[in-house]
Amino acid sequence: MKNNNTFGEKIIEFDKESSKVSFDLPSGFKLINPFNGDNKERINDIVCRFYNKFYNDNKKRRLIIGSSPARRGTAVTGIPYEDAAHLQNITGIHIDDFYVNKASSNFLYDVIEEYGGCEKFYSNFYMNFVCPIGIVRVNSKGNELNCNYYESKKVCELLYSFMLESLQKQIEFGLDTSVVYCIGSGANYKFLSELNEKYRLFDEIVPLEHPRFIMQYDSRNKEVYMKKYLDALNK
Repeated sequence: MKNNNTFGEKIIEFDKESSKVSFDLPSGFKLINPFNGDNKERINDIVCRFYNKFYNDNKKRRLIIGSSPARRGTAVTGIPYEDAAHLQNITGIHIDDFYVNKASSNFLYDVIEEYGGCEKFYSNFYMNFVCPIGIVRVNSKGNELNCNYYESKKVCELLYSFMLESLQKQIEFGLDTSVVYCIGSGANYKFLSELNEKYRLFDEIVPLEHPRFIMQYDSRNKEVYMKKYLDALNK
């Protein structure tokens, strides 16, 4: 990646490199790579249009990082925590005939709106995952279920170097490494903290509860969690 590329161009190149990622996972697990799947041409178009719209500059940004892409979330759109309906309705990018709407993205859109809207938010923050490629667990009936990298010790060990290198490459985009916001205050935060202690990628890690947990199990306190997010992001 050339140093004079925009932040957006660096992300697009990173995603292109991700299309080549392949691992032989243990039996019962499968990679979901949106950048080389059935909808790869459409996803590549979405990715280019989105990042050229909001990241067409060389500003430093802070990283907000989740665990792994959901199979019906980022694996569909290619944009972390963005679903198809929101991409069309809020960013103006038209995506026909496939829609996914998630509790996680709904919560985060409320946070983004309170923060000042997409233009302001994306000018200050960049979102991705510790493991930027999705993982599913295949059950006895052949159904694919969402799975995080840390749910299997063997999967985590196999992907460890890839996850570390992915973070290091993204830091080179021009990230502000004084702080990183970790979506998932349990296992994801624990893994990222241990990784950071060893490789000193960021000065501080701020844990935030996962939007899916908030919306599914404690939605009555949504405003409390939103304030926590906004206080952290505005600090």
